[in-house]
This record gives sequence, C-alpha cells and structure tokens, in this order.
Amino acid sequence: MPWSRYPCQRLVGWCGSWTGGRSIRDVARELGVNHETLRNRVEQLRRERRDGPAAVGGEERAEPARLRRRVAELELEKEVLREAAIFFARETDR
Repeated sequence: MPWSRYPCQRLVGWCGSWTGGRSIRDVARELGVNHETLRNRVEQLRRERRDGPAAVGGEERAEPARLRRRVAELELEKEVLREAAIFFARETDR
C-alpha cells in the first residue's frame, strides 16, 4: 500500500498503543510496508506532537504574516471601492 494513502496520524491510530497493542512489525506486515519505515514515521509523528508549533519550518512560520498583510491590503481595496461606489452613486443622482 502506498504511503500517500496513509498519513502518519492515521497509521498511529491503526497501530494503537505500542505497549498494549500490536507490534510495529505486525502492523507493518498487515499494511504491506517495511517495519523500519513505519517505525520512522511513528517517531516523526511523536517528535512533531512533542515539539508542537516550534517544529514548524521558516516558510510555514512566515505564511500567517504574509496572509495578514494580504488581508489588510484587500480590506483597504474594498474600502476604496466602497467609497468610490458611494461617490458615483451620488454623482448619478444629481
């Protein structure tokens, strides 16, 4: 089974608790993937959960600021267009 169909969170959900559940080897065999690959994915997910947002890359960290700037720009454009519409509505009423 290709990995693209099974994100890490879903795989860990299937595997359950490692202490009380099935072994990584058993789950990997059932899914048709290498047990080391599954182990690496699980460890990656555990690191991401443990580190939280601090593990986010620079590009992902910069995106919210970029999006806030874009929203401010669009709100300014909307305000200008709204005022222009009011101005032209007044001009046509004369």
